[in-house]
Amino acid sequence: MPAVPATIVFTGGPVLTMDSVRSRVDAVAVTGNRISAVGTAARESIGPDTAVVDLAGKLLIPGFQDAHVHPVGAGVERMTCDLLAFDDADATLAAVGAYAAAHPERPWITGGGWSLDAFDGGIPTARMLDSVVADRPAYLPNRDHHGAWVNSRALQIAGITDDTPDPPGGRIERDADGAATGMLQEAAMDLVAAHVPRPTEDELYRALLDAQNHLHSLGITAWQDAILGRYAAVPDAERAYLRAALDGTLTVRVAAAQWWERDRGAEQIAEMVERRTALQHARLRANTVKIMVDGIAENQTAAMLAPYLDGCGCGTRNAGVSFVDPEALRGYVVELDALGFQVHFHALGDRAVREALDAIEAARHANGFRDTRPHLAHLQVVDPRDIPRFRTLGAVANMQPLWACHEPSMDELTIPFLGEQRARRQYPFGDLLRAGAVLAAGSDWPVSSPDPIQGIHVAVNRRAPATTDDRVFLPEQRIDLNAAFAAYTAGSAYVNHLDETGVIRPGYLADLVVLDRDPFASPAEEIDQTRVERTYVDGELVYADSMLSTAIR
Repeated sequence: MPAVPATIVFTGGPVLTMDSVRSRVDAVAVTGNRISAVGTAARESIGPDTAVVDLAGKLLIPGFQDAHVHPVGAGVERMTCDLLAFDDADATLAAVGAYAAAHPERPWITGGGWSLDAFDGGIPTARMLDSVVADRPAYLPNRDHHGAWVNSRALQIAGITDDTPDPPGGRIERDADGAATGMLQEAAMDLVAAHVPRPTEDELYRALLDAQNHLHSLGITAWQDAILGRYAAVPDAERAYLRAALDGTLTVRVAAAQWWERDRGAEQIAEMVERRTALQHARLRANTVKIMVDGIAENQTAAMLAPYLDGCGCGTRNAGVSFVDPEALRGYVVELDALGFQVHFHALGDRAVREALDAIEAARHANGFRDTRPHLAHLQVVDPRDIPRFRTLGAVANMQPLWACHEPSMDELTIPFLGEQRARRQYPFGDLLRAGAVLAAGSDWPVSSPDPIQGIHVAVNRRAPATTDDRVFLPEQRIDLNAAFAAYTAGSAYVNHLDETGVIRPGYLADLVVLDRDPFASPAEEIDQTRVERTYVDGELVYADSMLSTAIR
């Protein structure tokens, strides 16, 4: 009889520890909320009251962590007009019309998640939206949330006319005659968003819990919320987090990234310090600041070192937008780093990546090498000269692997406007890994699926799951399955400063996931068929598949 019997012992299947050598063991013991033993010692800790989980050959791994996600906003969209499942214009419009008819009580039609490639040039019109909802204003961000589709009533309420100038950092799409079309890019979204009724505190709370349940079902035990603060989509998300943390319904570990307001300067840092103190509760922390350096390639607001091409392949004068002046950015990052804040950069274009790395370099020179773990998310285009700087500066590459494949947004809205040479520098995960960068991974949900298994599939194969397109997108940038799993576990745990998670090791927190198979034992093309059977946080079961076959004694 062991001196202290374990609470749970997992045995009968492989265990991927995700330690530095990616070792495997055949048993894991959990006592209370921590891993207490592995291997033989774990089996020897079985007592009369120990719950024994027979893995039946299935794989046990550390809990997945999402290093860049928007759960509250995603939950709100799931509760409103959710367009994520529709990929063509007719189906999208029909879904909007059906939602509006089913909810006559709603003063605004809100939600979002429509696909850019469902509409010609990624630009739907107010006239199209008017055909299914004209009696009320409609405001529907697209999947990447860098643009919003509105109807004529919303344009009228916001006072947007053909003569309204583009706001700084934004663009009102116009037709050949200069008339506003109903598509708003970047900061222009705020012109209408300012009039959209905010979700209530109860709605945000329910949205958070709904998102949490969904993410647990995908094996996610921790995340970094990439926007917390005064932001148009979900301006009061912190109140939902606080409520869940205080009432004990927050069953996930959350690193919240405070939103850097681009129309303000360093004066907001003092407020961030106060918010950081206020948001230290149980599994919730807010020690990160999110700075959006640029936009996206599809609407040509991603900041590039050279201008975009036009539809004919000719050069233009547009090289995208740096939302924060690069010199000012360096000063802000130096000050934030000195105060112990992690900085989370949205950096998509190669100029934005360089500006973010330059800011980190300035902080390293000014403050020394501090354990703040800055990270750059998205990294769609990276200049080869900047690849080795990630390791040198200790900057983490936060990848969103699902985007690194051939699909309409890539083939129709991106590659033609980048040009052949620059298009070959997209999502260079393999180069970053070979250069010694730490890789973390996130989904950017609701921009794309939050399922880590789907992201791992694309990172390894550079092809979309369940696609009939046999083209491999830049095959030299594929990473192996161990590296992909590490990015979603140990790598994201590192970014999230959750140093007792991400690895199965005695003394670490018992955040664990049981998969329905061992994907390492099957062809890479079948990774996406893997499913989560169980998710544990602190040794407590927070999700179990309804078709669960794992036996417990």
